Amino acid sequence: MKSTLRILSAFLVMGLTASSCCNKNNSIDLTQNIVIPRPVSVVATHEVFSLTQETKIVLSDSSEALQITGAYLASLLRPATGFAIAMESIGPKVGNGHIFLSLDQEFEPENNEAYQIAIETTGVRIVSSQPQGLFRAVQTLRQLLPAAIEHQTVQQQKWQLGTGLITDRPEYPFRSAMLDVSRHFFDVQTVKRFIDQIALYKINTLHLHLTDDQGWRIEIKSWPNLTTHGGSTQVGGGQGGYYTQEDYTEIVNYAAGRFITIVPEVDMPGHTNAALASYPELNCDNVAPDLYTGTEVGFSTLCTSKEVVYQFVDDVVREIAALTPGPWFHVGGDESLSTEIEDYRYFIDRTRKIVESHGKKMIGWDEVAHADIDEKVLIQYWDKQENALEGILKGAQLIVSPAKFAYMDMKYDSTTVLGLNWAGYTEVDEAYSWEPTALAEGIARDNIFGIEAPLWSETIETAEDMDFLAFPRLPGHAEIAWTAPNSRNWEEYKYRLARHGERMTIMGINFYQSPLVNWALESTQNPEK
Repeated sequence: MKSTLRILSAFLVMGLTASSCCNKNNSIDLTQNIVIPRPVSVVATHEVFSLTQETKIVLSDSSEALQITGAYLASLLRPATGFAIAMESIGPKVGNGHIFLSLDQEFEPENNEAYQIAIETTGVRIVSSQPQGLFRAVQTLRQLLPAAIEHQTVQQQKWQLGTGLITDRPEYPFRSAMLDVSRHFFDVQTVKRFIDQIALYKINTLHLHLTDDQGWRIEIKSWPNLTTHGGSTQVGGGQGGYYTQEDYTEIVNYAAGRFITIVPEVDMPGHTNAALASYPELNCDNVAPDLYTGTEVGFSTLCTSKEVVYQFVDDVVREIAALTPGPWFHVGGDESLSTEIEDYRYFIDRTRKIVESHGKKMIGWDEVAHADIDEKVLIQYWDKQENALEGILKGAQLIVSPAKFAYMDMKYDSTTVLGLNWAGYTEVDEAYSWEPTALAEGIARDNIFGIEAPLWSETIETAEDMDFLAFPRLPGHAEIAWTAPNSRNWEEYKYRLARHGERMTIMGINFYQSPLVNWALESTQNPEK
């Protein structure tokens, strides 16, 4: 791995000379940044780099991956600055006043999201071993600029960065948000909007909860009634909806353009009333129940003794897996209270083999630890620590999503209109201040693959509702997943979060203005630094 000094030195000797891009009469302390998640290391040199009309994005080569990230960065910078921000590939050199994106296989090759940003008065150099690392770096660069960069119209102001060196890498490889589109359906554009929001905070996975008692939301061509009937309603009885396979592919591709992996979930054998209502043969009595629009759980189950059920599972997994390039398939498995335990274990064991036969690795909520799982399975710890520990004993790693802290559908307090409270109230400080390795004795760092913050949709119907429950808690979950625990502190974090209020407002995010955070904070100095 190249040392910090070596890379910075290489940048400093590139032969760049000062120009009109530089204003050495100004000084910005890079250590006073408000980046979320907090970077591993920031070294300031107390000068200024300014974006100008002449600034270009320069790529170290013409590879498609670099072109994608360069075009994305240009699309972020152009609207508010009004600058042309041209993009070109010229090899290892960078001209005066430009932003240079470089792939270097020798830079932290063991971590494909690690990156380094070297900011000089004469230019910016961003390096990573892989394109996804460059993309994460772009989010840091974005947050170093004034919040006004989020405007979609030209803003008359200076676009300056403090000079210095940022070196960064994630704590966990799996950093996820979950969106429940089954209780209430959200269209493709709303999901894309959510993808853009989570990308800002370096989330790299979006778990889509596609099916439940209240609605089946993805087209399965071999079982068409799942959507035409099972997807026709939602909680409260309103009109439902579903994604065609083309819609789903559009979401997958859009996420991939932001280096976010989609994890599809088909919840089974419980949470299946929409499927049972669509096809009576999936029921033990061959009678289809009515569609369900309430919010109770645990009453439904596939008939685990019927072979047609496993043909159904195979068809569903096969069609969705073919559309999903990521390595995982989530089978749910939670709250299957109407399934006898032996039937449950048999079902999960057969379903795991079906998932693996289609080239995917199985994820399941922590109840699947009761089945015959192994190290290829990921257990999503949401409820019972004994389930998580059983999964660990069987060789599985955990996705940690404790309902009390990580469920973004919990109310903030007793006065919150949206959300539920069965796991308690979760204010912004509680959502930030938990530590995955301190949840239960026996769960160590090596047992944890990643962190996920789920957003269930029993009480939310619009994008604005989604915003209110997810923000500002989601940035905190993102920091837990990215930043090492010894670099996280609520008193320091709430300053940075406060300064994101303006950015979220400009982005049109309807965030909850927690009284624990001074959203009116205007000082550019962090008193906790």
